[in-house]
Amino acid sequence: MMDQVQVSVGTAGVLGLAEVRMDVAPTTAYLMVGGRCVMNCGFCAQARESLAPAQALSRITWPPFPRDEVLSALAEAFSCRKVYRCCLQVTVSEQCLPETLALLGQVSSLSKMPVDASFLPGDMAQVETLVAAGLDHLGFGLDAACERVFKKVKGGTWERMWELVQAAAHQFPGHVGAHLIVGLGETEREMLQAIQELHDLGVIIGLFAFTPVQGTLLADRPPPAVDVYRRMQAARWLIVHDMASLEEFSFESDGRLASLGRSDWQGLLGGGEAFRTSGCPDCNRPFYNERPGGVMYNYPRPLAPREAAMALHECRFRD
Repeated sequence: MMDQVQVSVGTAGVLGLAEVRMDVAPTTAYLMVGGRCVMNCGFCAQARESLAPAQALSRITWPPFPRDEVLSALAEAFSCRKVYRCCLQVTVSEQCLPETLALLGQVSSLSKMPVDASFLPGDMAQVETLVAAGLDHLGFGLDAACERVFKKVKGGTWERMWELVQAAAHQFPGHVGAHLIVGLGETEREMLQAIQELHDLGVIIGLFAFTPVQGTLLADRPPPAVDVYRRMQAARWLIVHDMASLEEFSFESDGRLASLGRSDWQGLLGGGEAFRTSGCPDCNRPFYNERPGGVMYNYPRPLAPREAAMALHECRFRD
């Protein structure tokens, strides 16, 4: 497979590698590095015990294409401003670091396209190696908002993961991100606690909605209710823009967010930016969490006024 690269189906369409009908095109090109992961995250199609197809990640298909064709098309798409950066989705294996470095080097040799990676480093030495090789952003797949959920759905050591995130954020400010998935069993307070702590570290926060994928361990778990996700989006946006903080919010006894602590929150959020895809620059991930015609958890484009108004209504604060 070294002579091939798995490409998200939307990216394949943008690069001209496949004919794909798209309502919204990805603004970042997404490539997958590796195959079945040695980890066993309950939500992931590439998990060790997953029965999902080998070409699946979340609800997206990632068909393979010849590496030379992908790299050539990628450089051309960047020069034409069809895509603005490349993101490598890396599964954990013995060869994931050298394979990531190889693909990073190949992309960088053909253009000045910024390259990010969703990569689970084993230690700070790997983080340093990736940044030294030119990686623009390193996204940690933290996913779970708290240790309780982390142990259930991911395994591994929560404390060690947090220590790595903290060390990387301290050493490489502005170049570290973290992914959080709403709907894995956390309370709203636990999610916002994680968001606040990551923001305080200077970490870029990408928010995802849990997406059940057939063949995974959590295939029967429902996605989060839209009102839960909207409240998390609204609070995250205020936190990362330093317009509010966790200590200003109020919560109900079950951890549900009751108030953002600001009477003007609808005016602040009325433009709809809070409900767009969040994460690294230029990352819109169209339909990564969504099905056409279903709930639009992360809008991959600016919201129309009626959509922004609906998103505000969907927050359903009780104050």
